Amino acid sequence: MVNLILILVILAFVAMLFVNIFFRARVLKVYQKMRRENLEMDLKAAHLFNRQLLEEEILAKHPNHKEDIEIFVHNIRYSIRMATVLIAIITLFGAVLLFNHLYM
Repeated sequence: MVNLILILVILAFVAMLFVNIFFRARVLKVYQKMRRENLEMDLKAAHLFNRQLLEEEILAKHPNHKEDIEIFVHNIRYSIRMATVLIAIITLFGAVLLFNHLYM
């Protein structure tokens, strides 16, 4: 049982590393495209999590780049979501391992 949980923690860590590298590459690809087109935007964390704010302040100023900006924001959101889930899984399995070790 302990070995299985340990393997799951290791796999979750590797998955988190892969997700980070994969989405970083996707985000950088879109970011480089926007930089090549000289797109200057002041994107803040509030824009990532508030769709209305993103539309009012960023997409309204750059309607020609709407698709690129939406892809960029979507990839960042998805990366954050996946990392949060994987960190929660690693923490849960780590807690199970800890409590299993303490009470065995």
